[in-house]
Amino acid sequence: MAAGERILVVEDDAALREVIEAYLRGEGYATLQAADGAEALRSWQAEQPDLIVLDWMLPAVSGLDVARQVRAAGRTPIIMLTARNEDPDVVLGLEMGADDYLVKPVSMRQLVARIRAVLRRARPDAEDAQVRIGELTVDLAGHVAEWAGQPVALTATEFGLLAALAAHPGRVFSRLQLMEAAIGDYYEGYERTIDSHISHLRHKLGAAEGLIQTVHGIGYKLVAARS
Repeated sequence: MAAGERILVVEDDAALREVIEAYLRGEGYATLQAADGAEALRSWQAEQPDLIVLDWMLPAVSGLDVARQVRAAGRTPIIMLTARNEDPDVVLGLEMGADDYLVKPVSMRQLVARIRAVLRRARPDAEDAQVRIGELTVDLAGHVAEWAGQPVALTATEFGLLAALAAHPGRVFSRLQLMEAAIGDYYEGYERTIDSHISHLRHKLGAAEGLIQTVHGIGYKLVAARS
């Protein structure tokens, strides 16, 4: 059961919104709701939920715009739940800052599993430890990454990937191994999104983006950082 985390459910279909909320409450979560993007932003700012389940096609303000504004201002985890299922849609949703992407229709059990996984990545039960590789510092307990003393703003998933790679510099991870190391589980259809998360992570590392190298036909590795 959940420990009372608050989930903001943003969905313009009232019947679906009620189904999601009822199921989440049954799993021990507290719920907030919004029927459009503008209401979602107001609720997020006022209530600071632990996670947002976010539809894409919303009246007033789109789900993408909500994700963009939330991500620009903080690290609240976001799971996009939408009928848009093309690869470019998934990539765009992740680029706007979503931590995970689910396509409707989805089982409530799967949604809860994803929520638990994203919340686990956002608040890992890690010992008070830091990984330092050259100018890169990954604070596992504080959930903070720095390059040359400057913080790097990462989503929960991006941080999980960086932490997994940094814990084993030089080791080559397949996409499946990265999913299991960073996310803690395997979800069918999620493996294809790892490339997008890695791309965003490289971009956010800026001048240090070369730390994460592609091993063609296998996956990725983190090389020794250069100061």
